[in-house]
Amino acid sequence: MGSQHKQQRIGIFVDVQNMYYSAKHLYNTKVNFVEILKMGVAGRQLVRAIAYVIKADSNEESSFFGALDKIGFEVKSKDLQVFYGGHKKGDWDVGIAMDIMKLASKLDVVVLVSGDGDFKELLEHASALGCRTEVIAFGKSASSKLKEQADLFTDLDKNKKVLRRKT
Repeated sequence: MGSQHKQQRIGIFVDVQNMYYSAKHLYNTKVNFVEILKMGVAGRQLVRAIAYVIKADSNEESSFFGALDKIGFEVKSKDLQVFYGGHKKGDWDVGIAMDIMKLASKLDVVVLVSGDGDFKELLEHASALGCRTEVIAFGKSASSKLKEQADLFTDLDKNKKVLRRKT
């Protein structure tokens, strides 16, 4: 599959929820999505950068979504579902998978920003379609199956630049 080179057309797909909770639990801080984007692009040709977010309706949230948009992400949002009994659910797994499948023919590289092991089959499929697969996530909380499946795994635990300074 080779390595990164600047002719590659890439798509970056960010599971914002996964990144947010990983950074919060591991480092009690937030992720710097500007750095994530830079790291993912790595001097190559960006075709699409999509950030998948779950809306729970806070003001802080809408300014955050606006900031993602400003740095160059296409923001796709979905409402948090609250079920009978208070159980909450919000995930983009199927949406992310569908977008990657739809865009794979236009991409040389699929960059998935998530540590969620549910995406292992998706990466397998993207590889079968001829895409190089790269995963960016926190090594401590990322699924080992996902790390093994990716052509390149970038461990954010070893790259503290992606963490926001505590204010």
